[in-house]
Amino acid sequence: MDELKGKAIEIENLAEYQKDSVVSREIIKKEIGTVTIFAFDKGQGLSEHSAPYDAMVQIVDGVGEITISGNKNIVKKGELIIMPANEPHALFANEPFKMILTMIRSEK
Repeated sequence: MDELKGKAIEIENLAEYQKDSVVSREIIKKEIGTVTIFAFDKGQGLSEHSAPYDAMVQIVDGVGEITISGNKNIVKKGELIIMPANEPHALFANEPFKMILTMIRSEK
């Protein structure tokens, strides 16, 4: 992560697509939270789960399908969505997409 500090970086180049895979790379990891970039190949996803904190997803390439408490959202490059704390959510790639997940571990 130190190699990323203090210089401009092409966001889309931080994680590369891999066939039939989900690739993730933490770019900031602190006790209070993390910033992680993901690359989802077509047909891949994350099964339904919940987290005790709000999480923000920003799409940096392609289009992602994000379901929150049973409501399907289509989120495309340049858009973001906030996944509320303690609500079940899942992600699916109908086509390849990349996203940045920002999680701040705070209840206030």
